[in-house]
Amino acid sequence: MACKCGGYYYTLNAKASFDRDLAKTRKFLLRNVSVIRMFTSGFFRSKWRSIAGKRRILSMDAREKSRSTILESSKDKRVPIFVMMPVDIFTLDASGCPRIRKLKALTVSLKALKLAGVHGIGVEVWWGIVERFSPFDYDWSLYEELFKLISDSGLKLHVALSFHSNIHSTHGKGGVSLPLWILEIGDVNKDIYYRDQQGFSNNDYLTLGVDHVPLLSGRTALQCYEDFMLSFVNKFESFIGTVIEEISIGLGPSGELRYPAHPFGDGRWKFPGIGEFQCYDKYMMEDLKMAACREGKPQWGDKGPQNAGCYNSLPSGVPFFEEGKESFLSDYGRFFLEWYSGRLICHADAILAKAAKILKKYQENEQTSVMLVAKIGGIYWWYQTLSHPAELTAGYYNTALRDGYDPVVSVLSRHGAALHIPCLEMMDSETPPTYLCSPEGLLKQA
Repeated sequence: MACKCGGYYYTLNAKASFDRDLAKTRKFLLRNVSVIRMFTSGFFRSKWRSIAGKRRILSMDAREKSRSTILESSKDKRVPIFVMMPVDIFTLDASGCPRIRKLKALTVSLKALKLAGVHGIGVEVWWGIVERFSPFDYDWSLYEELFKLISDSGLKLHVALSFHSNIHSTHGKGGVSLPLWILEIGDVNKDIYYRDQQGFSNNDYLTLGVDHVPLLSGRTALQCYEDFMLSFVNKFESFIGTVIEEISIGLGPSGELRYPAHPFGDGRWKFPGIGEFQCYDKYMMEDLKMAACREGKPQWGDKGPQNAGCYNSLPSGVPFFEEGKESFLSDYGRFFLEWYSGRLICHADAILAKAAKILKKYQENEQTSVMLVAKIGGIYWWYQTLSHPAELTAGYYNTALRDGYDPVVSVLSRHGAALHIPCLEMMDSETPPTYLCSPEGLLKQA
């Protein structure tokens, strides 16, 4: 979000000093993936991922010995290129059912990409397409057809299991909503979605407040995600580890582990606004009250910070993000931010635990090993301030005085998941200095 996405391709350039700094971090494996746009209406993706498994960080050499996507016969180390499938690859027919658009053109394009040396295709597998009409009614026919096309073209797959909607980000053009039966529940109970302090919400993603609440036709949100993952693995078992090399698990809006603090698609927020805390649905407020009571401060559970500005505020003049008595440095500020970020980390922990368990049997067999991937947001604006307000509202308790990404990546590491960070192509010099951005600083820290 708010990334610089322009041109027809990405080249992953960085400053020489940046490269030297990265060379020192040999305890991490940093895998860069260039991504080329597939069609004119396509979507860009670039990744910088640190691979961690079995509760330890593998070195570059160790990881290459255990599993490599690079041909052993190759003398040069190559960067595998994945092309992202266009967001509008699916369209609705007259009966309201999804189908693949421009099938013949797609087939020709896949063959051309293979000839050009592309390694694989990134495909978003939408909850809102597969389990569209009713609970447990999984229809994988579109993806069976699409995956076969890709496989027959000799290309590999990065699959992103997408539990979010992109209706707002695509302005309704080629977008995919949450399942229709989920939307029907949301029409009656809007608290199944994240809400801001004014009570506004959108239906892009379920609030993590319903992770353990059986409101979705008798299931919790976590059970819905788990059942979907199980159905996917059972359907495409023969592809996993051979054609499907990577499986990314959606953890929030746009598939990223974050709160929708910067809802750029519905007009509430514009860059470089600090965003707003998203904890005002009934279920998260109940959790906040319980946390405050455990802390011995029940008054802290009545609401979120009331001096944190609004979506398009700048940090200056917003008391919560400065250094006063009622700021993020206060006892209340620390309590709230620990709870807010902690709930997000628990959300990731729960989903990735289920994903890792489902994929365990494939990981135990070197021939079918598949990479588990999780994505975080690249919240780089106001990074050079003391409070990092845009990150705080998004759920990353990261300030100039506290490392907020260590607990996030520790959870990923515990489940053997790779880290996907957007905005790799961005440089500090290309961002407005007024907004104290630092995409490079964010990447260095991660």
